[in-house]
Amino acid sequence: MPKCRFCRNELKTMFADLNMAPIVNNYIKPQDYYKEEIYYPLKVYVCDECKLAQTLDFNPSQQIFTDEYAYFSSYSSSWLKHSKDFADMITDRLKLNSKSTVLEIASNDGYLLQYFKEKNIPHLGIEPCKSVADTAIVKGINTLADFFSFELAQKLPKYDLICMANVLAHVPDINDFVKGIKEVLAKQGTVTVEFPHLLNLIKYNQFDTIYLEHYSYLSLLFANKLFKEHGMTIYAVEEIPTHGGSLRIYARHSQDDNISVNVSVSIILEKEIDFGLNDLEIYKQYNEKIKRTKRRLLSLLNDIKEQGKSIVSYGASAKGNTLFNYCGISTDYIDYSVDLNPHKQNRFLPGSRIPVKSPEEIKKTKPNYIFITVWNIKDEVVKQLEWTKEWGAKFIIAMPEPKIM
Repeated sequence: MPKCRFCRNELKTMFADLNMAPIVNNYIKPQDYYKEEIYYPLKVYVCDECKLAQTLDFNPSQQIFTDEYAYFSSYSSSWLKHSKDFADMITDRLKLNSKSTVLEIASNDGYLLQYFKEKNIPHLGIEPCKSVADTAIVKGINTLADFFSFELAQKLPKYDLICMANVLAHVPDINDFVKGIKEVLAKQGTVTVEFPHLLNLIKYNQFDTIYLEHYSYLSLLFANKLFKEHGMTIYAVEEIPTHGGSLRIYARHSQDDNISVNVSVSIILEKEIDFGLNDLEIYKQYNEKIKRTKRRLLSLLNDIKEQGKSIVSYGASAKGNTLFNYCGISTDYIDYSVDLNPHKQNRFLPGSRIPVKSPEEIKKTKPNYIFITVWNIKDEVVKQLEWTKEWGAKFIIAMPEPKIM
């Protein structure tokens, strides 16, 4: 039996079974179109003991976050605004200045640290993908191209602020990772961690956020146990709207009693317990919801295609790739996908082999329907594509239920 990556208990309870899937951020080059692609079982279990929802381990993160990894955070204007707002808020809240130090783990292309750089706050980004790290370095962001671990942490100085957005879920050895955070955190420092909220994944049917790169699906109930195990205390938590509803937690050394635990922690914990996250039953029921959504989406797309209408997708995203592969959607439904990220353009989506083009292609072909796979920024996308009203294009989303917007 597989073992829990946190507490090592046997995993017995299935949460989500999405059949077989490729690595969703490995976009296919034209010359590799006919080459074989490895598929892995995409199954999520929940630990009966600690309630960590997690995928099974089939491949090391070094095989996923390579130089071919094509995710660049700076191509979303809403994400850049979110990052700037955070930098402004946390600088004021922690009274950071030119004598403070900031570390971001999984700093990507410098999307966040650029705002600390503007404030003349010393910083370091750690980013495992060299091609992405190089982009940050060109911007003047101090960046180390490496995987963060306890071993690396022992070689680093202490930091007043350690921040992470949407990285904790990507960590296979979650204990080593958090042990490393404890190691580099200054005596009275703060850790901030943002992650998609497991409660919202279930409540709003966000199963397309499940993929091989996401090893864990997190709740505050679990995060509390994880940080406590490694000598840290979560002292505040906020609900934020990113990625369909996320949590931002604030943590400190447990022995640092200068900051008391805010009531927000107990409020969110109570909300999770009331929802049922401490009970296995809610996890056991979720897989049927996934199957029902698949049937409804295929029925919707079949109806459109039977009318002779054309469909393209917006967002060559990991979410979309999970959805397309699970539902068996390829060029028989979707003519092509578009994305602002040039690193994805002129390639093919993994698994489905749907071609990826620039958004300018939409002006040429004038599709009847545009399937927005990046539903977390759908308002931003609809605004960008307002000009498609010229020929009456309509938008499709799949989450929480398939529908024409």
